[in-house]
Amino acid sequence: LGMVVARLVQVQIVDHELFAEKSQGNRVRIEPVPPIRGLIYDRKGRVLAENLPAYQLELIPEQVDDIDDTLRRLAAINLVEFEDIERYKELSRSGPRFKPVTLKLRLTDEEIANFAIQRPRFPGVDFRPRLVRHYPDGPLVAHAVGYVGALSTDDLQRLDHAAYAGTSHTGKTSVESSFESDLHGDAGYRHLITNARGRQVPSDTSELLDTLPDDESPVPGANVYLSIDIDLQRIAAQAFEGRRGALVALDPTTGEILALYSAPSFDPNLFAVGMTTAQYRALRDNPDRPLFNRATSGAYPPGSTIKPMLALAALETGATNLTRKTLCRGYFTLPGDDHRYRDWKPEGHGPVDLHDAISQSCDVYFYEISRDIGIDAMHDYLDRFGLGTRMGVDVGGEHAGLVPSREWKRTAFRNRDDQRWYHGETVIASIGQGYMLATPLQLAAAASALATRGERYRPHMVAAVEDALTGERRIVRPERLPDVEISNEFYWENIIGAMHDVLQGPRGTARAVGVGAGYEMGGKSGTAQVVSIAQDEEYDEAELEERLRDHALFIAFAPLDAPRIAVALIVENGESGSGVAAPIAKAIMDAHLGYGDDAP
Repeated sequence: LGMVVARLVQVQIVDHELFAEKSQGNRVRIEPVPPIRGLIYDRKGRVLAENLPAYQLELIPEQVDDIDDTLRRLAAINLVEFEDIERYKELSRSGPRFKPVTLKLRLTDEEIANFAIQRPRFPGVDFRPRLVRHYPDGPLVAHAVGYVGALSTDDLQRLDHAAYAGTSHTGKTSVESSFESDLHGDAGYRHLITNARGRQVPSDTSELLDTLPDDESPVPGANVYLSIDIDLQRIAAQAFEGRRGALVALDPTTGEILALYSAPSFDPNLFAVGMTTAQYRALRDNPDRPLFNRATSGAYPPGSTIKPMLALAALETGATNLTRKTLCRGYFTLPGDDHRYRDWKPEGHGPVDLHDAISQSCDVYFYEISRDIGIDAMHDYLDRFGLGTRMGVDVGGEHAGLVPSREWKRTAFRNRDDQRWYHGETVIASIGQGYMLATPLQLAAAASALATRGERYRPHMVAAVEDALTGERRIVRPERLPDVEISNEFYWENIIGAMHDVLQGPRGTARAVGVGAGYEMGGKSGTAQVVSIAQDEEYDEAELEERLRDHALFIAFAPLDAPRIAVALIVENGESGSGVAAPIAKAIMDAHLGYGDDAP
């Protein structure tokens, strides 16, 4: 009895202050306060990504005795999906147990009322007001701006837990991902007084609060201004309605991306507010691949769009000159070989020089000079225009494309016979077929280099980053790339003159689109064959399945002497570059230059 009394005296009197301090400390919980994500604007200051208030359902693992049972009971009342339970359990195990796990991002009024009635049955689960990412123009900017999505296990492993405490989402693609460090901001925290069960209670102990450090307010993320124009995005979306393909428009003098659209698109708000596994599976398994960014990641045979660049290579290497003429009979054969490499025009173009070969897109002319250029020279000159290499665009997700060479083939194949380069492969490479692949972004950059007579800039979409508190802006300056150097400047004018005649000449392949325009422009159509046709078969597009028909490509720039826009696009299985793709490019240039009904 004496020992018990002595211990009570020690605990209650001698060590009273120590245990009182520990007791009070147990009542305090530090809660992270997530920052407000920065906004994203287009070049004219119109909002492309914003934050809207919404109620979301959250679960705090440390306050839930049986997470599996709780999730199943929530699924039974239709607040979560049964097939998502395992994902939520994995998320609850991967992060700190005090960190809330978001179960549903946007609750309807009916769902809020349903849960409020049954809240006592779900300790550790509650709904809270949060800001949810919202994209006002949704599918118009899905591939350009990107989207945010719920933090995954991989995200939690690579991100700083302290910086993302209280945050449920992170950027997944494009600008939202590439500029995540700017857009996210810094988390803050606040001190809460809780009861023995960990639930927050009103504090009436001013002395306790006085002993705590001050709360730290979160620092909002920076606002990001893009160079894209939502008006051009809208025109592109209308033009690609019901089609597959992509379009990229650049300012040739700065490298700014004026438009970047991939079709079909999707609604990025589905990722921001959370979608079920079934909804995501429907998007993922769609044969038209709406989640795939064709503008930067789609690699296609460039077709005849590379002819102006190969023409410069031919002039520089002496493979041709400005006066040399070739008789085009509609086909070409290599010496000692009866295989016919056909021209797109079966009856042929007759006598053509280099200017005619570009403006009328004569394949036979380029078949013939390809032997003298050689595949390695083709590779070197196309590489100068940025084909076959990643451009280093600031939104990521680029495909490198491919410009073949003898060295490439030696390393790409294991079989020795496959490593040998054949003359016929050079012939088909001269019209952008065979192994050659390019992305719409690369073709737009190449068109820009043609427009500026060799000056090159790295394509970029972010124009400025603005501090949300001070308003101070960090301007993104144009970055020069190595110029395309040509020994004779007159070659530029000849090639650009031929591209002008493609659209506005008497016999150009796309003259129906360019004649009568209020400004001068240059362009080049292209058609990329999807399937091979046997030598003795007729090529009838109407008899082919739609997805096996030729791709339609087009590159263009305007005005001719002081370029302000360069465009490249592909319409998958569109059949005709001049008939299908060229009108889309013209509509984009009209709008940007202030011509036509679509001008902003």
